[in-house]
Amino acid sequence: MALKMNAVTLTRVEKMIEESGYVLRYERGTFQSGYCILEQKKVVVLNKFLQTEGRINTLIDILPTLTIDPANLHAENRKLYDELTAYIASLDT
Repeated sequence: MALKMNAVTLTRVEKMIEESGYVLRYERGTFQSGYCILEQKKVVVLNKFLQTEGRINTLIDILPTLTIDPANLHAENRKLYDELTAYIASLDT
């Protein structure tokens, strides 16, 4: 999968995560890895100083740690989720 690192891709990934019940926030802070996940409240906080590519990469990195049920996603977001999980799996091999 050739993932384009642009604002459209970022918006699509953000919407998919938000549709899964997570609140996505961009804040200042000393994030060791660029993000923080508050699991009990389903809040994902990313470093607001990350550029578009860094935001996309960070969201893809944390995707496996989030509780997302693809069956609850709209068709477009389910397709994106499937593409991203396949992409992540290909990185592990």
